Amino acid sequence: MYTQTASHDDHHTPTGWKRWAYSTNHKDIGTMYLIFAIVAGVIGTAFSVLMRMELMHPGDGILGGNYHLYNVLVTGHGLIMIFFMVMPAMIGGFGNWFVPIMIGAPDMAFPRMNNISFWLLPVSLTLLILSIFVDGPPGQTGVGGGWTIYPPLSSKAGQPGPAMDLAILSLHLAGASSILGAVNFITTILNMRTPGMTLHKMPLFAWSILVTAFLLLLSLPVLAGAITMLLTDRNFGTAFFEAQTGGDPVLFQHLFWFFGHPEVYIVALPAFGIVSDLISVHARKNIFGYRMMVWAIIIIGALSFVVWAHHMYVSGMNPYFGFFFATTTLIIAVPTALKVYNWVLTLWQGNIHLTIPMLFSIAFLLFFINGGMTGLFLGNASVSMPLSDTLFVVAHFHMVMAVAPVMVVCGAIYHWYPKITGRWYHEGMARFHFWVTFVGSYLVFLPMHYLGIMGVPRRYFEITGTSFLPDSAQTVNASITIAALVVGFAQLVFIYNLIFSAMKGKKAPGNPWNATSLEWQTEHTPPQHGNFGKELPCVYRWAYDFSVPGMEDDFIPQNVPPRTSTPEAAS
Repeated sequence: MYTQTASHDDHHTPTGWKRWAYSTNHKDIGTMYLIFAIVAGVIGTAFSVLMRMELMHPGDGILGGNYHLYNVLVTGHGLIMIFFMVMPAMIGGFGNWFVPIMIGAPDMAFPRMNNISFWLLPVSLTLLILSIFVDGPPGQTGVGGGWTIYPPLSSKAGQPGPAMDLAILSLHLAGASSILGAVNFITTILNMRTPGMTLHKMPLFAWSILVTAFLLLLSLPVLAGAITMLLTDRNFGTAFFEAQTGGDPVLFQHLFWFFGHPEVYIVALPAFGIVSDLISVHARKNIFGYRMMVWAIIIIGALSFVVWAHHMYVSGMNPYFGFFFATTTLIIAVPTALKVYNWVLTLWQGNIHLTIPMLFSIAFLLFFINGGMTGLFLGNASVSMPLSDTLFVVAHFHMVMAVAPVMVVCGAIYHWYPKITGRWYHEGMARFHFWVTFVGSYLVFLPMHYLGIMGVPRRYFEITGTSFLPDSAQTVNASITIAALVVGFAQLVFIYNLIFSAMKGKKAPGNPWNATSLEWQTEHTPPQHGNFGKELPCVYRWAYDFSVPGMEDDFIPQNVPPRTSTPEAAS
C-alpha cells in the first residue's frame, strides 16, 4: 500500500500556457486528453459527414468524382475515431482524471511520462492529417487503404507515395503513447493504492483500466512489428508481405487482427467499468456480483487474444482453423453476457434515477446488446461468409465499437462534469443531446443491417446501377445520411453545452450524486494538486455501499469507518 502523505506543497505548479504544456498534474493531463478527443471526434465526424453526403448523392457529387478521396475519408475516419477519439477519451481522459483519485493516490506513478504520453498524440494526429495532402497512389494524395491498411493496397505497388509512410509513423507514435500510458497505469494501480484500498475494494472502472493496460502492453507491440515490416517492405526491399517475392499478405492480416481484436476490448473494457459505476450510483444499489464482474473483465481480456481470425474467414484459411476461432468467439460471449446480466440485475428493483448519465448508460446497454447479438452471427463462419464486407459488418462494428462507447463517453462526461469543472451543465440541452443521439443512432445503423443482408458492399462510394440491388436500397441509404446529419448537429449542441456551462453554469456541490467512491470525497471541487491535501484517505469499505439498512443516508463513502473499527485496523 502507498502510505506517504499526499502533500504537493513543494511541487511547483506552472501557470498560463506552461500549466498545460509542462503539466505533471494527472487531472490537467486528463482534461487535455478529453479536449483532444473532442477535437479529433469533430474531425472524424466531419469525414463521415462528407462520406455520407457522397453516398446520398452518388456520381459526381460532393467529392467531384474524386473517388480516391472517398477512400481517404474512410481511412482517416476509422483511424481518427479509434486511435484519437475513443481511446484518448476512455483511457487517457477518464483514466487519468479519476483512477488515481479512485485508489486514493496523489498522482500517477510517473507524472512526467504521463505528460509525454499525451503530447505524442497531437504530433501523431498531425502526421495523419498531413498524409492526406501528400502523394499516395499515382496522381492522387492521401492514404486510401482503409483503417486496416492491408497489403498489397498499402504496399509500394499500391500506394508508392509517402502518404502511407506518414500514416505508419503516425500509428507508431500513437502506439508509443499508449504503451507509456499502460506502464504508468499498471504501476500506479498496483503500487500507489491508499491504506485499506485492496484490489477488491477498487471501483470496477479502476479494474477495467488495469486489465486494459495489460492488453495495450501485450497487443500494441505486435501491431508495431507489423507496420514496421510493412514500412521496410515499402522502403528497404524486404518481402514480408510481397507475394511476388515470396512474402505473404495474409500474414499482415494475422498480425493486425492479433492486435485488432484486443483493441475492441481496449475500448470496451473501460466502457464496462464506467457503466458499472454509473448504473450503481444512479440506481442507488450495490453492483450485482462484484467479484463475478472482476473475473469477467479478466477473462474477457485473456480470451480477446484467441479470437482474432474470425475477421479473416474469407482469407482462405483452413476450415478447421475457422472452426477453432468460431468456437472461441462463442466462448468469449459468455463472460460478456454475464456482465450484461449483472447490469440488468443491478437495475432490477433499484431506486432508478433517470439522470442524464443513467439515460446514456441504459442506451449503452441497448446498443451493446444489439451489437453483441449481430456479433454472434458474424462470429459463425458459415453465416459470416456471405455477410463479409457488407454494410452488415459496418453496422455491427459501429454498434459495438462506436455508438456504444460514445454513449458511455457522453454519460461519463455528464456524470463527472460537476467534479471536473465545479459547475452544472444545462439540463435541457443535455436531454436534447441524449434523445437525438439515441434515436438518431438507431436510425443510422439499424437500416444498415438490412442493406448488408441485401448485399450492399461496404467502402463503396456508389451503389446505384447494380443489377442485384433494388432502387429502394439507395432510398434507405439517403435516409441514413439524413439521420447522420441530425445526430452530428446534436453533438454540436453537446459541445456548446460543455463550453457554456464551464463558464456560466451553476456551482455544483462536491458530491452531487451522493456517490461512495473516493473521487467524490475530496475536500475541493475540482480537486487540487495532490487530490486529498496533506493526508491520504483511509479506506474501510468497498466502492458500492448503497441503500444500507439502518443507516441515515442511502450511501456510505469508502472512507467512512465502521462504528466498531479504527483506522489502524483497516490498514
